[in-house]
Amino acid sequence: MTYDRFVALGDSQTEGLQDWDPKVGFRGWADRLASSLAVVNPSLRYANLAVRGLLAGQVRRTQLDAAVALRPDLATVMAGVNDLLRRSFDPAAVGTDLAAMFEALTGAGARVLTVTFPDPARLTPAGRLLSARTTALNAAIRAAAGRHGVLVLDLSSYPVCTDQRLWSADRLHLNELGHTRLAAAAAHALEVPGSDLSWTEPLPTLPRPTLWQRVDAELRWTAGFAGPWVMRRIRRQSSGDGRVAKRPDLSPVTAAE
Repeated sequence: MTYDRFVALGDSQTEGLQDWDPKVGFRGWADRLASSLAVVNPSLRYANLAVRGLLAGQVRRTQLDAAVALRPDLATVMAGVNDLLRRSFDPAAVGTDLAAMFEALTGAGARVLTVTFPDPARLTPAGRLLSARTTALNAAIRAAAGRHGVLVLDLSSYPVCTDQRLWSADRLHLNELGHTRLAAAAAHALEVPGSDLSWTEPLPTLPRPTLWQRVDAELRWTAGFAGPWVMRRIRRQSSGDGRVAKRPDLSPVTAAE
């Protein structure tokens, strides 16, 4: 199956943070997926409405109407992680927002792809505090997707997704390799010609870090990322404040991309 109009909705992961390309800026898995789709159909047009820092309800309020107006035949929705990081996390409310997006997009004729999220406890010791929330979020995603015939890419089922080498230093965003793997996973889920399961292959085994190396890594992460994130929450600031979508209109995928 080929697609003519692809629209991506979401937050920082779909915007492409930590996958920097000097030619086009932040790229990310959705841009990479669009490139794969354009190989099959060079006339593909693609829009990316994602903005970093948004909660699922904010994605719904600020992106859904614009996405439907673009009349996509393929849409991706990736949201909810910013919600589970908040004290007020309500998986039922997130599920309601996702279901509304799924219903509107499928009702407009789009095939919709969404994802579940891997257990953060496998990425960092502090992630254990979020394991139960991630399980609840994934359950809400699956339930909403099931009600509206949405394709679910179940990242939580693949061990390679918690290999730290796929994640940036903040342990929240994928790095270039991670975005590349996720794009390949989405292409395979959509049965894009030439895609396969090679994205699930484990990376080469590395020596286990020493205790001191693990402690040093945790201290650096706390000082460099966890601490500043907490301060933004105290100040009620979001990384997306004042930002707009990087690609709000449908346009061809260029050779550089």
